[in-house]
Amino acid sequence: MQHRMKSHQLTAEQINRLLQECRTGSLATVGNDNAPYITPIHYVYKDGSIYFHGLPKGQKISNIKANPSVSFNVYNMVGLLLDESGNPCDTNTEYQSVIAQGRAEIVSDIDRKRAVLDAIVDKYTPRYSGQRLPDNMVKGTAVVAINVTELTGKYWE
Repeated sequence: MQHRMKSHQLTAEQINRLLQECRTGSLATVGNDNAPYITPIHYVYKDGSIYFHGLPKGQKISNIKANPSVSFNVYNMVGLLLDESGNPCDTNTEYQSVIAQGRAEIVSDIDRKRAVLDAIVDKYTPRYSGQRLPDNMVKGTAVVAINVTELTGKYWE
């Protein structure tokens, strides 16, 4: 564990809050060529899992089907901490970040998909909350759950 991680860990409550409040995250998958592939995503954190949606075909879905091991990151940069003596090399950043490791699962249960998509609507477009999503849209949308196996957070201030 890196030094700052030992002395600047976020609490479970702070990790949960950051995962609830952040609007976007970065999903890392592994391609068939063993190269990392990072995608910015909209997501919801619900019941200890991270969920996202998208098209049922594409690079991230292909990668997940081939290798469900993933990593996910959210980051909140508060601002720069300038060195009082003016040394640019001693400038730092005030931030909070969370890294999740886990296994991605493509959700097939229609009721679970609908519940996740409803949560995504609630988070990103609350003015549409409570409207029933069309069945064909729910069926045709890929919903992925990241079943978190490790969750860490750190900060600097």
